[in-house]
Amino acid sequence: MLQDRLYYKDPYLTTFTSRIIKESQDSNGNCFVVLENTAFYPTGGGQPHDAGTLNGINVFNVEEINGEIRHSIAKQLDSPQEIEGIIDWSRRFDHMQQHAGQHILTAAFVELFGFQTESFYLGKELCTIDLSIENINSEQLEAAEKFANEIILKNLPIQTKWVSENELDQYFLRKELAVTDEIRLVIIPEFDYNGCGGTHPNTTGQVSGIKILSTEKQRRNIRVHFVCGGRILQQLHRKTSILAEASRQLSASENNINHSVSKLLETNRTLERSLEEAQASLLTFEGKELLLKKESHIVKGVYFGRNMQDVQKLARLIVSEDDDVIVLFVVENENRLQFVAAKGSAVGTSMKKASEVALSAINGKGGGKDAFVQGGGERTMTGNELLDKMVVSFR
Repeated sequence: MLQDRLYYKDPYLTTFTSRIIKESQDSNGNCFVVLENTAFYPTGGGQPHDAGTLNGINVFNVEEINGEIRHSIAKQLDSPQEIEGIIDWSRRFDHMQQHAGQHILTAAFVELFGFQTESFYLGKELCTIDLSIENINSEQLEAAEKFANEIILKNLPIQTKWVSENELDQYFLRKELAVTDEIRLVIIPEFDYNGCGGTHPNTTGQVSGIKILSTEKQRRNIRVHFVCGGRILQQLHRKTSILAEASRQLSASENNINHSVSKLLETNRTLERSLEEAQASLLTFEGKELLLKKESHIVKGVYFGRNMQDVQKLARLIVSEDDDVIVLFVVENENRLQFVAAKGSAVGTSMKKASEVALSAINGKGGGKDAFVQGGGERTMTGNELLDKMVVSFR
């Protein structure tokens, strides 16, 4: 029975002895053993598996398959009569804190706003819950976090109870259960009643604290990122280190970092505007130089690895300066050819003529109107060869 498993009887148990009833390999060739009983929690319900050792050999995965709990180990145990298991307590207790904290935070959202939790994920650094709502504001997040931490400070008992399906009517469950046989309830009296198969501490006080870090839109849900217990200090240490480094690089006190960042962003925007103006001036100068070199009303050029947007701007700038000119540019890359064809307002020929020739030659795709076309395709020839074909199309 599920309730006879050691991690349910005592989630604080860190050492145990048992016997091997099966030793084999999975489809990936990893060794695993099945024991008569175990204190190792298998992955399930959003909670990762326990880690630790069996007779000193590392257990790197624990999962339940077809009703048996498989302990994946680094090498075979050589079938000893009795084995000793040791649970990685820091990992176990961290998971207990995060999972119990999730129950409390989820219940807080329900209690205050009626927001239901769709799913829970316990990651290595962060935890998440997906709320079945499309929008949430900072005031609601602050209120839920405050309420959850008040429940923690009350140091309420966290109880577990095995019940039958017929007994469920006695409890106001937060969520409909998916199981109907062995049902395990996790109860915080007068606050939260929930079906759950995870491990939890005995009191809310042992969760220590809850901190919401951020939210994000997830389809039609809101994903809330949070941490509990010891992870709060880890996040605080990480963010303090980042803040200190930012303070050093900006030569500003931590209290003035926001002001320094604002000044830096404004300076960056000014530099970007200046750069855009300089680039526009350079394109104007380049366009005038090319106009001086036109042949039979055609300005042409081949470029290697040049930004296509700049080439398009250059073509438009030239035809705006001379109504009688045709501009043909080719951009050559390692395995691709691109082209631009443009004309001044006084030119009667459509640029689609050049586009058809170019696209046929490079098995390409493109588009545009009579006055301006562009496209690209395979590098079936050199850029100069493609340019020559486009020039010939106007003769």
